[in-house]
Amino acid sequence: MNLVVGSSGMLGGMIARKQLARGEPVRVLVRQPTTLEGAESVVGDLKDPASLAAACRGVTTVITTANSAQRGGADNVDSVDLDGNRALIDVASRAGVRQFVFVSVAFVDVGSPVPLFAAKARTEHHLRESGLAWTIIAPHIFLDVWFGLLVGSALAAGMPVSLVRGGRARHSFIAVDDVAEFAVRAVNHGAAMNRRLLLGGPDAISWSDIVEKTATILGRPVPVRSIEPGQPVPSLPPPHDAAIGGLAASLEQQDVIIDASEDARTFGVTLTPADTVLRRLLAS
Repeated sequence: MNLVVGSSGMLGGMIARKQLARGEPVRVLVRQPTTLEGAESVVGDLKDPASLAAACRGVTTVITTANSAQRGGADNVDSVDLDGNRALIDVASRAGVRQFVFVSVAFVDVGSPVPLFAAKARTEHHLRESGLAWTIIAPHIFLDVWFGLLVGSALAAGMPVSLVRGGRARHSFIAVDDVAEFAVRAVNHGAAMNRRLLLGGPDAISWSDIVEKTATILGRPVPVRSIEPGQPVPSLPPPHDAAIGGLAASLEQQDVIIDASEDARTFGVTLTPADTVLRRLLAS
């Protein structure tokens, strides 16, 4: 039995559906009674260790994508990303889970000024010390998600796309579906055991490149305005405008190019080109 925690989100939902399509037994931890066709649902919460014990009973693999982003209230970095994930790891260890797959981010540090990244780093350390067989999926920027935040929001609002200092730094943006595929194929795979998989897409491109590709696909110019680090993104509502503006500024500090081709071959994953992702997003 595979337990997926975070199945209500984009990535977690993809993972659960991919496992079901492969004929694998799936249990999903949900906070409200819901159904995912073919999956067993267990009501619980990362903030409630007792519910986690019930969810992990009889489970061989745990995959968690859960995080506090876009939640609010009692769900925050400390309660979910730090304490909640630590509790899940501890419960999984006591339940005899054979493999724990944790979705992190590419670059984390306990001293990071971004609380989520610091919490991810602490969780990774706790997982490595837990005694469980572990796999850490560490993707770089999700192109599908960030395109919507910076470009899609501007197109929808009829505004210029706001790029920090012109958006010149190059990054290995990756498709969410590719990350889900890595997570699914890592289950019971010897090459994934006790490994941190640093993942990026096949193209090293900048935000200015993405805007140019968008204009080509749409067949019309896409206006751009350059903003300085620290400025909010005008096409987003507060507080997301400031938060995303700050993260976008950090992306412009340097190029981040990740070659995941060897791991893609090992796990049989075909990395999706940026053009394909953009055409799919713009068609929808």
